[in-house]
Amino acid sequence: MWMVPTVDCGSGLPRTRCKGQSTSSAIPSFSLVVTFLVQKKPSPQIISSMFITRNHNTYMSVYEVCRDLQPDDSTASQEDQVAFLLQCVGNSNGHSIDTFFLLYASCLVFLMQAGFAMLCAGCVQFKNVQNTMLKNLLDACGAALGFYSVGYAFAYGGSDYSDPKKTFIGTENFFLIGVEDLTFWLFQFAFAATSATIVAGTLAERCQMAAYLCYSIAVTGFLYPVVCHAVWSPQGFLNAYNHDPLWGVGVVDFAGSSVVHLTGGTTALIATYALGPRRGRFYDHRGKPLETPVEFPGHSAALRMLGAFILWFGWYGFNTGSALSITGPNQHNVISLVAVNTTLSAASACVSALVAHYYLDEKKTGEGSFSLSSAMNGCLGGLVSITGGCGLVEPWAAVITGCVAGLLYLATSKLLIRLRIDDAVDAIPVHMTNGAWGTLSVGLFASADRIKLAFGATNDTGVLMGGSGTLLGCQIVGILFVIGWVTFVMLPFFYLLNYLGWLRSAPVDEVEGLDSRYHDKVRRPSTDLVHAMSMYGHGNERLRQNIHTFEESEQQSENARRFTVDSRLRRSTDTFEESVRGQLTPNEQRFTADSGGGSHN
Repeated sequence: MWMVPTVDCGSGLPRTRCKGQSTSSAIPSFSLVVTFLVQKKPSPQIISSMFITRNHNTYMSVYEVCRDLQPDDSTASQEDQVAFLLQCVGNSNGHSIDTFFLLYASCLVFLMQAGFAMLCAGCVQFKNVQNTMLKNLLDACGAALGFYSVGYAFAYGGSDYSDPKKTFIGTENFFLIGVEDLTFWLFQFAFAATSATIVAGTLAERCQMAAYLCYSIAVTGFLYPVVCHAVWSPQGFLNAYNHDPLWGVGVVDFAGSSVVHLTGGTTALIATYALGPRRGRFYDHRGKPLETPVEFPGHSAALRMLGAFILWFGWYGFNTGSALSITGPNQHNVISLVAVNTTLSAASACVSALVAHYYLDEKKTGEGSFSLSSAMNGCLGGLVSITGGCGLVEPWAAVITGCVAGLLYLATSKLLIRLRIDDAVDAIPVHMTNGAWGTLSVGLFASADRIKLAFGATNDTGVLMGGSGTLLGCQIVGILFVIGWVTFVMLPFFYLLNYLGWLRSAPVDEVEGLDSRYHDKVRRPSTDLVHAMSMYGHGNERLRQNIHTFEESEQQSENARRFTVDSRLRRSTDTFEESVRGQLTPNEQRFTADSGGGSHN
């Protein structure tokens, strides 16, 4: 019997399942249809009407295209000819459906950029909103250019499941040369952008624009692709389904708890450590530690909540799209399980974080409070934690995973404050801590039936599901590799930016607001009033004169405010230097003066 050639699995997919194979494996189910067509011998017009799919340029159906592709073999039986046509039509339609599915999932994942933007905008002060929004936009732009030029090549270049060799990084398909499955590139670009934008909120209100653009390109062009290659490429040394996986099992990450979120979260920790906290958060103007850290409340709880819901919605594309195909056998079961587990983990994490915060607050102050921030970030932590095993664990395990994620978020958030590490949006507890927990949870709860359904083979299962523990050991190795690789690359990167003076904004800009330094002047209510008066008083000379006088006074107030901020910073610096100088010996004071350490004149 003739067989239509299937799609080569060496196209760079992070699964052993190939979309072409998934579709062709369902062809034997057409045996009854083949029998009907052979026995009834319908006309070609009737067969064509069964598969008619018209192109916008021609009226050629899928059946007619497949008929033209049919080999000219007079010895083939009519049953073989019909089987060839059915398989050809089935593959064509299956590929079209899978393409649309992956495009739709890519759009949902990219929509998460809007969720991150709204979340960051709500967490920062009003004077930094424009700056934060532009940084989120630069994430998407930098990710697109970086992943197009070199990122995809480093992640999946030259991937081939038939090749047993292992590589540290991809070496082909730069600038998408030779890449046929562009839909898969789009999906992976959205993943890379997500990993990069995790850091945006952590560095809010104190990072320069140049540093952030450099960071976005570095993460999506080099840092993330290496991790992606190691875990998801068939040539990756941690891939679970190459010819010789690590310890015979390898690292299993269905949708990116380690590859995406642990990478982004670890980068956020290194970046904020190198950058330092916001002024006045943990230290006073003299550099002395504050007894109680100062809270910097965001200007809009509504925007934060909107961002959280957008992220939750986009996560359905993030996790279900990682199945890559919707037409293969039992794929509907895999995708349905993924969506259900995503929902349950998010909900349980939200409740556990909210209840735990209420209990701790009541124990500390005698009166508990329901924290919107804890509930919202706990929910996001649950989404991160289930990403690694969303298609590999049972629903009850997803609930447990989410409950633990909510508690881990709270514990890590409080630990960061105690260590005086300033995370403006709590991205480190959400993504780094729960990215690691999500990776570990696969080694605890992964079910043999679910793994086989998703990947077609089972090398080991979770420890709590009867596994040998090898999978859990591989997951730990994967976590250590991600943390080690990110630290190795990004720690010197951020310190280099800091050495060049590109990392942190000037003190006066930070106090006044980055919007005034980098962007168009922020319109205040008084400015809006002047604009309205100008529109209303068109043709009234006296009113225009009053408006002109009011605008001059506004400009004078703006200049006076800038001068006051700069003067306060100078006085604070002088006071700090004088206090330090008073504790030095005469020789140390002379050395300080000779080295330029005198006060400002």
